[in-house]
Amino acid sequence: MRGPMLDIAGIGKRFGGRSVLTSVNLRIAAGEYVAVVGESGVGKSTLLNIVAGLETADSGTVSFLDNEITALADDARTVLRRENFGFVFQAFHVLPHLTVRQNVGLPLLLRGFTQGQIRTRAKNLIASVGLSGREESMPRELSGGELQRVAIARALVGEPKLILADEPTGNLDQENARQVLALLRDQVKAHGAAGILVTHSEAAAATCDRRYRLTSAGLAPL
Repeated sequence: MRGPMLDIAGIGKRFGGRSVLTSVNLRIAAGEYVAVVGESGVGKSTLLNIVAGLETADSGTVSFLDNEITALADDARTVLRRENFGFVFQAFHVLPHLTVRQNVGLPLLLRGFTQGQIRTRAKNLIASVGLSGREESMPRELSGGELQRVAIARALVGEPKLILADEPTGNLDQENARQVLALLRDQVKAHGAAGILVTHSEAAAATCDRRYRLTSAGLAPL
């Protein structure tokens, strides 16, 4: 039997003596989309950051495609993220001096794609999040919801094998939220990726294949 694409085993994390994550275990196969729900401050974003190798765990391991992320050097984690991960942050992290097209195409530029490939893929993803005609707009000209959609397009443009979405619909109206949630799920399924959606929304979580609640004791299936 083929093993999981992503294997999170016994992850623990403490901040200032307070336990935030305790023995978190989760295995995700290729093409599987999993929701993690929980109250604010329970550690959902911290868990995603550890999976992505942006934060270190105090205990446990994270393995992706047989690479133990928690054991990799910083440079190796950076390469793994750049080549395989799509991360939708709560805070957007859209670069203010780049246009929408340049922001969305940046991951491809860093991976050595040609300008023609970048333009085509960026245009398609920008259209898929409902921003056609805004390719040359600057971030300062966009609303919070539009910035969130730029961030989602950027996360998906490289057809990542691991999609990590941190409250991706928090700044969107109901229709755009529905569209984005469908897009995230479709990307996981179309490219045989593993996906984690972190959300406080039960409706958003319902779009996933499996749902878990994160508490101080770990993950419990819903």
